[in-house]
Amino acid sequence: MAIKVVGLTGGIGSGKSAAADRFAELGVPVIDTDRIAHELTGPQGAAMPALVAEFGAGAMRADGALDRAWMRERVFADADSRQRLEGVLHPMIRQESIARLAAAHGAYRVLVVPLLFESGHYLPLLARTLLVDCDEAIQIERVMQRNGLDEAAVRAIMAAQCSRAQRRAQADDIICNNDSLAALRLQVDAKHDYYLASLADRP
Repeated sequence: MAIKVVGLTGGIGSGKSAAADRFAELGVPVIDTDRIAHELTGPQGAAMPALVAEFGAGAMRADGALDRAWMRERVFADADSRQRLEGVLHPMIRQESIARLAAAHGAYRVLVVPLLFESGHYLPLLARTLLVDCDEAIQIERVMQRNGLDEAAVRAIMAAQCSRAQRRAQADDIICNNDSLAALRLQVDAKHDYYLASLADRP
């Protein structure tokens, strides 16, 4: 892909959304695969006809959006259902992501993929990968406060993702988000300057 793309990732509660927001403030086009997924499965979303065909009318709420609670119950307990859901959504998310990357303008783009290393689907598109990292204790505390979950529930979510060590080993670049939002933003600013310089002359 000729377009220069930085893949932004991080475990749940790491602060990748705050980092993405700062990149956007700096004028960098930010494409978020989670937001695309929500659009595709929202009221009259483009993925809904295929999801209803795959899972039946129970998958759709009265407003035409995906019934997330209904679907979550099925995919949590059944690996086959999860694979069927991913088989519908993942190609559509990837296609829309590529279209938005191509339509955006700037020296480079940021593509936010929460499970970047777990799936591997987007790695061929990327010039660099950027990990937002933090200590696990901080990660757990943030998610407990933000989502109202207990520690066991947060650890279960984390167990389904790459370990912190695995992410750090695979990432090209790392931002440490153990401290304040201001400290995170300063690191994003530094990475932005680095990407402007390092990606500018790449073919």
